[in-house]
Amino acid sequence: METLKSKRFVLRKTLIGQGVVVEFTNKKGDNVQYDHDVAFSIMEPILNELPCWETYKSYTATNNIPKVLRETSAVVNLTLAEPVEDAVEEAEETEDVEQEIEA
Repeated sequence: METLKSKRFVLRKTLIGQGVVVEFTNKKGDNVQYDHDVAFSIMEPILNELPCWETYKSYTATNNIPKVLRETSAVVNLTLAEPVEDAVEEAEETEDVEQEIEA
């Protein structure tokens, strides 16, 4: 399967049947990989009602994967971003260890 890296969630008519996995990172820093064909199959009834699907032959979502696709077989891999608080605590712990080593 070919992987397409994108800045956002996207479904395109030109990608249907191509066996593409799309990968993007949302604004929270979560990395999402989804099977374009499976996502299209799930969303097809919704897409057929949207003017953008007919006019632009695509559908995009900037902030995240649509709720209808979350926790479905369309999601190939989901890597959640580390919460900021955890990252700060981890950085502080690393600094403490480094200071102990230097002493």
